[in-house]
Amino acid sequence: MRKYIILILVLIPFIGFSQEMDFSKIPQIQTKATYTTEVTPDKITLSIILTESNTKGKVSVEELEKRLEAVLKSNNVDIKNQLKLVTLSSNFRDFFLKKTDVYKTKSFELEINEAKLSGKILRDLESQKISNVNLLKTEYTKLEELKIELKSKAVLKAKKQAEQMAKALDQSLGKAMFVSDLETNITGLLHGRVAGLNIRGLNSVKKAAYELREKDLEVEFNNIKVDASVTVYFRLE
Repeated sequence: MRKYIILILVLIPFIGFSQEMDFSKIPQIQTKATYTTEVTPDKITLSIILTESNTKGKVSVEELEKRLEAVLKSNNVDIKNQLKLVTLSSNFRDFFLKKTDVYKTKSFELEINEAKLSGKILRDLESQKISNVNLLKTEYTKLEELKIELKSKAVLKAKKQAEQMAKALDQSLGKAMFVSDLETNITGLLHGRVAGLNIRGLNSVKKAAYELREKDLEVEFNNIKVDASVTVYFRLE
């Protein structure tokens, strides 16, 4: 019982304070601000599928895997950390049902940190008869840190707006009474498909630009747009 009495006594001052704080009775300026920036994706994830069916069994999965590793090593890709085996399968079951040839398939996920390198790898894979490549996603690895930075800048922007409004009224701006973190919007995160040397089949975001040249393939992904919005109430004095 004593614990409940102590808890009630502790809560009473806060309840009284909340009842006294009525923003509508305080002269104030309410302002909303949004701060926006764009960043280049620094993590691109590709799906690479090696299958014997593409060559009707003339080239084994093991040989295709050797070609894949050779291409990645020539482009200074850390195979141990950037390449991951996803699945290993075959159509062995279909062999008995349809009397077809047995083909093996291996699928990998490859992480790359720049668009230019992804274009070169695509070109080199194509030259090795490896063209079943899917674009899984593009990301910005420091997104959470960026969100915090943009919110801080949005607050400063809100303060500057409020100062200008107060100045127009021949009054001065007091301390902030309320800050609301409204939202953070992110657009341009890419999901879609890379087919051979073309980029197509993207979702609702804008398509990635691509240009096929005689000696090289340049792939440029859209920037990721991030904006943070805040609402701040300042006391007007």
